[in-house]
Amino acid sequence: MKKTLDNIAFWALYGIWYLLSLLPMWVHYLFSDILYLIIAHVVRYRHRVVWKNLSTSYPDKSERELKKLQRQFYRHMCDLVAETVKYTTISRKNIMRRMTFKGCEQVGEILNSGQPIALLLGHYGNWEWVTSFALWLPPVHRDVILGQLYHPLENKVFDRVVLKMRNRMGPVCVPKNDSLRWILGNKQEDRVTMLGYINDQVPKWENIHHWLTFLNHPNTPVFTGIERITRSQNHAVVYLDVKCPRRGYYECEFQVITRDPKSTGEFELTNTYFQRMEQTINRAPQYWLWSHNRWKRTREEFDRRFKVVRGRVVEKSPEET
Repeated sequence: MKKTLDNIAFWALYGIWYLLSLLPMWVHYLFSDILYLIIAHVVRYRHRVVWKNLSTSYPDKSERELKKLQRQFYRHMCDLVAETVKYTTISRKNIMRRMTFKGCEQVGEILNSGQPIALLLGHYGNWEWVTSFALWLPPVHRDVILGQLYHPLENKVFDRVVLKMRNRMGPVCVPKNDSLRWILGNKQEDRVTMLGYINDQVPKWENIHHWLTFLNHPNTPVFTGIERITRSQNHAVVYLDVKCPRRGYYECEFQVITRDPKSTGEFELTNTYFQRMEQTINRAPQYWLWSHNRWKRTREEFDRRFKVVRGRVVEKSPEET
């Protein structure tokens, strides 16, 4: 019975989403403008988090400059909502006009050589539209599987709607907990993979193994699992640099960091990714996801509550705290 009700809810929600996506782009941006007034000035969505993140990341900027960045961020966030809805039915011609990619030939050469690729990006620009990169890759003469790592949503019905939208341009969605299983399974079938990772989130306490300076925050905890996967599986590491020249248009460039990850030092790949991500953000900060509470885990609290035992993060006993 529950499965039947979930299916009814899914098709009802997807039907509404689909019909809304058929509206012309200018209508979506009109909706975005209205949503901006509500989110930024009425609801004031995560206003304190956004302000804290901006002001601590750019302490040299004046209050006027920070308020302008904050307004620009909210405008882009609302555009992102509208563009995500539109993605359900946007034509390939239109998405290729709005989301362009450079460096595709080099990516094609790596895949043709039989080496898998780890594509690193962040919550910058429109990461939902990034899945259209499959339309730009040159013909590859191998069995190549394109994927994107994602965090399953708690609402299963909405999760199905989002997955249907994300999968339409070619790459498949891979749950984050299944990433290594997916990679190894395709490797056994002699299929080459290109998997996209968004790596700028805050890790859970037990996943913190490295701290670095990021956006003026000296002790920023970061994920290092991707580095371990790429080194153990010998994946080429490619960074996706994104620019937003004007509203609704994005320019992306594949930048090869290394084809020999095993030759890099510990945390070198992680450090390089965050250095490039910082350069991307600093170029136009308003297009990053500032509403994410990125620095909620501190080094002081980590040192007080946790310890590292044989490479694993474990919580200290009451006697040790």
